[in-house]
Amino acid sequence: MSATATIEPRFSRLAREERREQILAGARVLFAERNYAAVSLSDLAAAAGVTRGLLHHYFGTKRELYLEVVRELARTPPPPLPAVTEGRAVEEVVDESVGLWLDVVVAERHTWLAALGAEGFGRDPELEAILEEARETTVEHVLRVLGLSGEAASPELRATIRAYGGMAEQATREWLERGRLDRAQVHRLLADTLLAMVRDVLPRLVAR
Repeated sequence: MSATATIEPRFSRLAREERREQILAGARVLFAERNYAAVSLSDLAAAAGVTRGLLHHYFGTKRELYLEVVRELARTPPPPLPAVTEGRAVEEVVDESVGLWLDVVVAERHTWLAALGAEGFGRDPELEAILEEARETTVEHVLRVLGLSGEAASPELRATIRAYGGMAEQATREWLERGRLDRAQVHRLLADTLLAMVRDVLPRLVAR
């Protein structure tokens, strides 16, 4: 009796976690393919192979499920920083950093596109806070790659990198969602633009 009572909760917790991930996996795909307003609860339940009642049990509403999909993206750690050694060309560091970031985007394709494709969701403070956290994490990552974090990171410098981040987001949509660019073209666009910023724009901002 006591052995059975000990085993059953463990099995239930494992099953709940698996089912939750099953629902999230289906939601990531649907929200990447269509905007928020075009996805119904019935669609989400069918994609996960569960009933609408079970979906409600785990996530409550479509909004909460969508926010959890976006939170997953915010929790994704940035790619590892490329090794910086004496005499290493800045072109090499920038190129490697862009490549590592694109690797993460590919690995998290569905979550990434779902977060970017928030059309139909409307203005939502909670969603904006999640995306803001993810974007600021990216800014900090770029600053570390360039050796400009800490006191050197002025508001103007951060704003410039945020603007570059916006371009990077749209470039990945042109590649993964619309097919008008391929990975090599996106890589070259982002690496060349970042290199121009490193050589010309950012030094002037730091000098101020």
